[in-house]
Amino acid sequence: MTPAELRAFCLGFNAAVEEFPFNPDTSVFKVLGKVFALSALDGAPLTVNLKCEPDAAVRLRAEYEAVVPGWHMNKRHWNTVTVGGLPDAVVRELVEDSYDLVVAGMPRAERLRLDRP
Repeated sequence: MTPAELRAFCLGFNAAVEEFPFNPDTSVFKVLGKVFALSALDGAPLTVNLKCEPDAAVRLRAEYEAVVPGWHMNKRHWNTVTVGGLPDAVVRELVEDSYDLVVAGMPRAERLRLDRP
């Protein structure tokens, strides 16, 4: 997966936006103001921080060398994924899981806003 493909995939989710609150090099992908992915898209290797359920985070770290505790994040809830170290389908699944986890944690009224055109 290329940086452009990762950006397009993250922005393909309902109400997803890209912001640069930290510096011009770190893309922060949010849904209704809540972060679900962070990446220095020009980094080598390409990595992305993704939210994860704590038990799944531990399992993924044991299963894949390319998944480590989230850099500069709460390591219980965030993983850093080296994109080139996993099949694209797995990266897409992890990004989608992160988005879904963030949305699930929102109040019902906010989740309903996502369903509107």
